[in-house]
Amino acid sequence: MEIEKIEDLFRSFEDNEYFKFDRVENKLSNRPDLHAFMLLASLFPGTQDIILSAEHDEVFLSITKKDIESLTEFHICELVRCGVRIDEGILCLFI
Repeated sequence: MEIEKIEDLFRSFEDNEYFKFDRVENKLSNRPDLHAFMLLASLFPGTQDIILSAEHDEVFLSITKKDIESLTEFHICELVRCGVRIDEGILCLFI
């Protein structure tokens, strides 16, 4: 899926699903941020830190645009339920 379509899906889910962690059925953790990190690590295994950088009260994740484009609608909804957003093609979340 193209990054523009992914960004649109993130925005569409934010209206009704943003931080609705109670709606996540198979929790990998009881903590929304940790669940999101574990989900992304299972989808995109790697050896580098999952947090790429931080600014003020937000962290940016080290998931590539190519990887983001392979996310399904289900994954996007689940990430939004954990508080993950997308900003200019980079996954991020407030801390």
